[in-house]
Amino acid sequence: MGNLTVAVLGVAGYAGNLGKKGTSTDITFYNLKKDENTLTFIEPTRYPERLAPLYYAVSLAKKAVIAVDEVNSVLGECIVMLQMAGIDSGYFVLRNYVSKEKILALIKGTSLENFEIVPDDPIQLREQLLLDATKQLNPETTVVQPPVGIVPIDHAFNVKGVGVVVLGVVAHGVIQKHATLNALPTGKTTQIRSIQKHDEEWDTANEGDRVGLALKGIDVEHLDRGVTLTNDPSVKTSSNLQGKIQLTKYWSSPLKQGMVMHIGHWTQFLTAKIDTITEETDFRNVTATLTLDKPLSYRTGDKTVLMYLEGTKLRIAGTIAIT
Repeated sequence: MGNLTVAVLGVAGYAGNLGKKGTSTDITFYNLKKDENTLTFIEPTRYPERLAPLYYAVSLAKKAVIAVDEVNSVLGECIVMLQMAGIDSGYFVLRNYVSKEKILALIKGTSLENFEIVPDDPIQLREQLLLDATKQLNPETTVVQPPVGIVPIDHAFNVKGVGVVVLGVVAHGVIQKHATLNALPTGKTTQIRSIQKHDEEWDTANEGDRVGLALKGIDVEHLDRGVTLTNDPSVKTSSNLQGKIQLTKYWSSPLKQGMVMHIGHWTQFLTAKIDTITEETDFRNVTATLTLDKPLSYRTGDKTVLMYLEGTKLRIAGTIAIT
């Protein structure tokens, strides 16, 4: 079974041409299943007035579709977010006579140079994405025994007759029915009662799978977007971080001690104050320490997206690799 999660950006509602509407809050999910292959599309419903939905949509995805009606600052911000999140595969759908040359000029020198420019044909695009999904299969030989995995939660609720249910995408590894997971950073533990993928019951789920997990031994008030379910011992939590910051080339001024930024990692979107910055010859490559408003769950070496919500022209500053 091939699974692929795709961020759909640009034209609001375009994902409705590609899948059936599902959960909708500040981000909206659309689903498509054909034979053994499944697609999950995510749109940032409350973007551009809020930056967080764009971050969430991109952070959950492995690929992106950008529908372009016009070349403007919103398109530019979407391109920067995709680059900072490491999304290097996807499609541009050009509409309203937007020229291919304009898009190629925008993405020159970025990770989006590998994106394909395709016609505005949702049926053809769906078929291509389903074909892409078949290439996401994880070979059995990569499964660690016993399996360990990481599932950042994006929604949590009670279901009558079932109990606590959470939704998320497996960010790393494999999760297994009946496994005991830590709910970080809450300090609580829970056990997986059942795993659903696109309304079908499964015993396991692999990296990239969109899952609904029925849980036991935990209350829904301890689960929300930003909580990470994992049995991976390499995952840590801390409110104090040190890392190497790399600013995007579009960021025009040095960061300063005391600046209040935001860090995005998995489904976490946290306020971060810069405590110290190590002097460097290039202001776009510095080492910094930061204090967060809440503990962040991460693995050493993970790269997070660094944002500045007070920015008037650009709200995405760069990335920080946690050391």
